[in-house]
Amino acid sequence: MRPILALITIALLALATPAVAQTRAAPPPASSLIDLNNASRDDLMTLDGIGEVRADAIIRARPFKAKTELVERRLIPEHLYEKLADKVMARPPPAAPAPARPVPQKRT
Repeated sequence: MRPILALITIALLALATPAVAQTRAAPPPASSLIDLNNASRDDLMTLDGIGEVRADAIIRARPFKAKTELVERRLIPEHLYEKLADKVMARPPPAAPAPARPVPQKRT
């Protein structure tokens, strides 16, 4: 009778595990993150601790390669960054196209 009880316990644990995993908070989707390189002043000001002055400073400091540059460039203090790090991203700006090289013309 003990082996049956052990099998039932294992089956119940296996069924309960996915439900527990689903209760964890998922990170916000990338589409809801504020892009530091493209966000408007008003969008930046929706973040806690970012007012007019900090929003303007962020815009002037663009482009960002990583969101950690907010602290590295001393635009915001580290304690504030910890509060908003999961709400922002720094999508790199598109690379500028390489200048076209002139095609040498044949001399006749």
